[in-house]
This record gives sequence, structure tokens and C-alpha cells, in this order.
Amino acid sequence: MNAASISSLIAQPLFFPLSALSQPTFVKMSLSMKPARPYTLPTATAHTTSHAQHLSIRCCTLTEPAVRPLKMSIEDQPFKTWDHLDHDPTPFLFNSKSVRLGNRWMEYQGIQNWEGLLDPIDENLRAEILRYGSFVEAAYRSFNFDSSSPAYGACRYPKRTLLDRSGLYQTGYRLSRHLRATSGIRLPSWAEMAPSWVATKSTWIGYVAVCQDKEEIARLGRRDVVIALRGTATGLEWLENFRATLSPLPNAPSKPTHDDSEPMVETGFLSLYTSGTDEEPSLQEMVREEIARLLQTYGDEPLSITITGHSLGAALATLTAYDIKTTFKRSPMVTVMSFGGPRVGNRSFRCQLEKQGTKVLRIVNSDDLITKVPGFVLEEEAEVSKDRNLYVAGLPNWIQKRVEDTQWVYAEVGRELTLRSTSCPYLKSLNVATCHDLKTYLHLVNYS
Repeated sequence: MNAASISSLIAQPLFFPLSALSQPTFVKMSLSMKPARPYTLPTATAHTTSHAQHLSIRCCTLTEPAVRPLKMSIEDQPFKTWDHLDHDPTPFLFNSKSVRLGNRWMEYQGIQNWEGLLDPIDENLRAEILRYGSFVEAAYRSFNFDSSSPAYGACRYPKRTLLDRSGLYQTGYRLSRHLRATSGIRLPSWAEMAPSWVATKSTWIGYVAVCQDKEEIARLGRRDVVIALRGTATGLEWLENFRATLSPLPNAPSKPTHDDSEPMVETGFLSLYTSGTDEEPSLQEMVREEIARLLQTYGDEPLSITITGHSLGAALATLTAYDIKTTFKRSPMVTVMSFGGPRVGNRSFRCQLEKQGTKVLRIVNSDDLITKVPGFVLEEEAEVSKDRNLYVAGLPNWIQKRVEDTQWVYAEVGRELTLRSTSCPYLKSLNVATCHDLKTYLHLVNYS
């Protein structure tokens, strides 16, 4: 089965090239409440079954880290080309213990939408972004990518040793729960004969970790809960990514008065977030259960929930934040720090996030194509009228109304920190895949 035959299995159109199958993927997340409508793959033809063994998907892989100073001078900078960056075994862990956030912690979590902290990047915020990025790296390093292994799709390490064994030493955090995501796509009977990376429905996608070290809690100004989510890794996750039309959020709160549309999110993301099996609860159920337990345990002290992810994990992080704020009416401050994330929902969904008080910082490489999909972007005109007329970026006015009536109109969420890989003289020979790689993002944050 080649990339072209995969597209024939998807009933909905794609908004990005199938050549993306050779690059690190982005995650599609599902929202709270009801699952998205399951999708059933068509019965395979003789052509697809005979070539199934030839399909391969390349996922994001990471090298082992080591602790190093937060920021180095250009003269000390070890990465002179992308090749060095890609093969250096110690790229991005750092020592941020000297940064004391104290009473300003809410500012760095986005209570004021990071005003005055992004251009140029505040050094304390830089340390926090890199610190949370390292938790995502640990999720990648802990995932079993070996499709020939019986444990494919599982976590390589137990909770007690995961952070240390993935290179994050003395973080002050302790894992409290492993998280899994399940695809809602119904496989045909021939899939039982397919390789494990094709047929595996439920896989480990990340973890919840809680700051337990007293000195680290004092340095951070509060006890912090981290939810870290990896990007796309399996065949079914790829297929969910391609289900790029918008689906409504059942049981969503009342609509904003200025918006006639209902909150909607990408169908594949919603499926990955809300789908479960008889053996495995959904990612949504796992998150709700663990957050409820942590709020009962630590709810009487200063507490924050920080959700971080790359690519697909970035999209799922946004949905997770929305679900937490919707489910727990008296939840603590919830912040998303995402790397290379795709679009997630429509303008009404963005309005609901803002109404909740959810803070989203999107770290975006302007050369990364994944951050520009799926769908069209709905933007406000420079001088909007009282009824807040909108236009679709890049489309002629004559098809404006027709496009607004479709399920392909997305809106960006949160605050954006824009980086550019082509402006960095130390990253050479970049392509679509490396522009999206998490290592590139952390490198750009560290040296911007």
C-alpha cells in the first residue's frame, strides 16, 4: 500500500500533501464530551492487501539528551549544520534551576497573555518554554517505535524511572499516570493481517507528572502539574490526522453572542481524544480521572496545570485544556505550551477557550507547513464593523460566503511566538521534515 492508496481509504478530502508521510507528524486530538462519529475503512481490494507490507511511515525520533547551560554564546554554539544537530547526542536539556519565578509565576503562565515577554523573548520565559519542551522530548524517547516488537506502541519505561531514563534528571517531578490515545476508525477484517503499526488502535501517547520537590515548588512559586503529549506515531493516527473536516462539540457551553456558529473542532483530533475500547478508556476519561484525583489531593494549595505537546500532541493539548476547564468549574490556571501544532477548531471554539480563561502559547516556525493546516483561516478585517464581519485569508471575496458555510473554516487560537528556521545561520539544509522537528523548535527558542 503506497501513499496514494492510503488516500483512497479516506472518505474526506485532505488539506495537506501526502508527501507529509515522510515527515514528523502532527497530532489530531479529540474534544471532550461525546466521541466523534466512528469512521469505517472500506473493504480492501486485492491491490491494497497485496501491497500492505510495503507501506512505511517515518515518525519523529529523538536522540538522548544531557544537561547543559540554558543559553550559550554564538561562539560556544556546537551546532553548525543540521547534520550536527540531528546527530549530536546531547542537544536540548538545560539547567534552569537559577530561574526563580516566585510571585511572577502566573505572568509566565500567560495570565496577561505574555504581553511584553515575546519580542524579544524574556529569559525566564525562554527557560520555561525549553523546560516544558524537554517533557515532550521525554514522551518521544519513551515511546516504543519498533513495529517488530510485541510491545510496539507501549511506553518503554515505568513511571518511577521514565524521566531519568529519558534524560530528564532531577526535575523535581514525579509521574502520576501514563496516558493512551485510541483511534475511532473501524478497521476492516483484512487489517488483522496487517503489520502492527497499521492495525494498532490504542497506543501510549504521554503522561501526567506532578512537581513533588519542595525546592522546585518554591522556585516555581506553585505546585505544577504537567501533561506531556507526543506527536503522530502510528498508521491509524495518520489516518485520523487526515479527517480534517470540523465536527461540532456536543454539550458545548452557550455560543458567544457575536457568533452564529457552534464550537467545532477537527474530526480526527476529537476521535483520538474521546475514543476508547472495552479494554482501554479514552484519553479524555484518563485525563479527567487523574485531574480529579490531583485536585482532591492538592486543590488547597497554589496549583497550575501545564499541557504541552508537539505536532499532534499540540492539537490534543489544546483539546485537553478545553476539556479540563469545561469539566472542572473551579479548576486552577490551565496553560498550553505547544510546539508546531496544526489548527484545531473554528472561531467559536477559540471564543470558548478565551471565555474559559485558558491560556495558549503556540510556538510556531513560520517555515513549518504543518502549522498552516488544515482548512482555511478565518480572520477579522483590519477595520471590522459592529457585527464583526470576517474574511477567509487568501480567498477571493466572491467565494467568501460559500466558504464560510463549509466545514473547513478554522481559526488560530491563543498567542503566537513566531520563529523562523531559515533565518538561523546554524541550521543548514532544512527541509519540510526538519522544519517541523521538535529539535529544531527547541534550538530556535534557545538561540533566538
